[in-house]
Amino acid sequence: MITRAEFMQRATSMALAAAAMHRASAANATPPNIVFILADDIGYGDLGCYGATKVKTPNLDRIAREGVKCADAHSPAAVCTPTRYGFITGQYAWRNPKGDRILSGVAPLAVPTNMPTVASVLKDAGYATGIVGKWHLGFGTDETPVDYNKDIAPGPLDLGFDYAFVIPATGDRVPCVYVENRRVVGLDPNDPIQVSYGAKVGDDPTGLEHPELLKIKADKSHSQTIVNGVSRIGYMSGGNAARWVDEDMADTITAKAISFIERSKEKPFFLFFSTHDIHEPMVPNSRFRGTSECGWRGDVIHQLDWSVGQVLDALDKNGLAENTLVIFSSDNGGAIKDTYDDGTNGLHALQPPNGALRGQKGDLCEGGHRVPFVARWPGRIAPNSTSSATFALVDMMATFSAAAEKSLAANAGPDSFNVLPALVGDAKAEALRNHLVMQSNLSHTLAIRKGPWKLIVHRPPKSPDSPSFLLFNLDEDPAESKDLSRKSPEKLKELNALLESIIARGHSRPGYGEVS
Repeated sequence: MITRAEFMQRATSMALAAAAMHRASAANATPPNIVFILADDIGYGDLGCYGATKVKTPNLDRIAREGVKCADAHSPAAVCTPTRYGFITGQYAWRNPKGDRILSGVAPLAVPTNMPTVASVLKDAGYATGIVGKWHLGFGTDETPVDYNKDIAPGPLDLGFDYAFVIPATGDRVPCVYVENRRVVGLDPNDPIQVSYGAKVGDDPTGLEHPELLKIKADKSHSQTIVNGVSRIGYMSGGNAARWVDEDMADTITAKAISFIERSKEKPFFLFFSTHDIHEPMVPNSRFRGTSECGWRGDVIHQLDWSVGQVLDALDKNGLAENTLVIFSSDNGGAIKDTYDDGTNGLHALQPPNGALRGQKGDLCEGGHRVPFVARWPGRIAPNSTSSATFALVDMMATFSAAAEKSLAANAGPDSFNVLPALVGDAKAEALRNHLVMQSNLSHTLAIRKGPWKLIVHRPPKSPDSPSFLLFNLDEDPAESKDLSRKSPEKLKELNALLESIIARGHSRPGYGEVS
């Protein structure tokens, strides 16, 4: 028997739960807002909810606690630009040589402006669309290279984004300025910007010439123009008033992300929040330094988690959380690197970036492309849930389109699968994708997954007809320590034939090109 007090307490709890579900159902009668947060170089093991112990990620863990944690999510590439291309277009980047490699800060736009993108698909569905943070997909064209002193086009605004506040390439590449919509922020026209990835321009000191001016040491490839005491890849002169301060970057872009949310809340919105953290150079704001157990790398993970918390708080304060799909992931696996030396490098590896996975950023072992992926959508995604479905960030176009209840056009997302059922707990979700292709930098090496089997195919550029193979069964060998290419030739043949057919077809999404 239960007491009257216990009965009343249970009844109250049930009523509150029912009311919460009713509010969520009412909110979800309109298309959800979508906030996609893509971190840079965060590994599978770098979040508390994935087993990290040397860093604290309470805000990221909150998303997992209030939503779903995915165990088999992947970046479509083991490096940044191809992953971002795949996310934006729903197409594997190895299908387009302009987007299949890490780009410089003067590369032309890698995405064709007549191609459907995740932003244009949602804009057509009535969404306000914005990108804040890292871009790294190029500006301008081959015929009209980017000039950072003029209107910058084509760029994000030509791909379906209504608003853009972006870092042109990476934190370790010039130009070290922000671009808002089509202009460099704070540029003095009397101090024009010049950028080169070949010969030196201007008189700015470089890391090679003046290492005594550096606040953190750098290797030779990162020792060109010094900006804010940090030497970069490439040469830059001018634009001094517009140059960023690394320590303030997270604050700057987080504030811009929140501002976009606040002014877009009267209609459904899509925000692509693309953080700089934790890409090198890792230069945390002073309030985060020393807060982790693994040096500045851990400190910028804390800084990243703070940024995510600020976005979650903004959704709460504006009454938007219950009808917003929030997703956090990473553009590739984590890495322990020594390209920069901040004085705490010896502590960085105390937090293994990819947990027990083999490999790191740039590799086609699991540590290079299996990424953390957590999602929250109150009333649709069950709290404290998990998913073991296999999918990749290239699937976000079809997934967001489904969340917005918009049919994906026949010519959109040639490699994008709708994995929303996996996120909302559909029992049949495990069969959404029966294959997945990943790449490293450039397209000479590809990997294909089918079930537990994974084949890595390397075609040397000078002899593409002489591939080498590595074959693994991830169920039996999650560490990828036993190459089965000789023991299982039929499985190798099967997977290689599947890969060749996917390459030859030019698409892999069911229904692509079909007009209903």
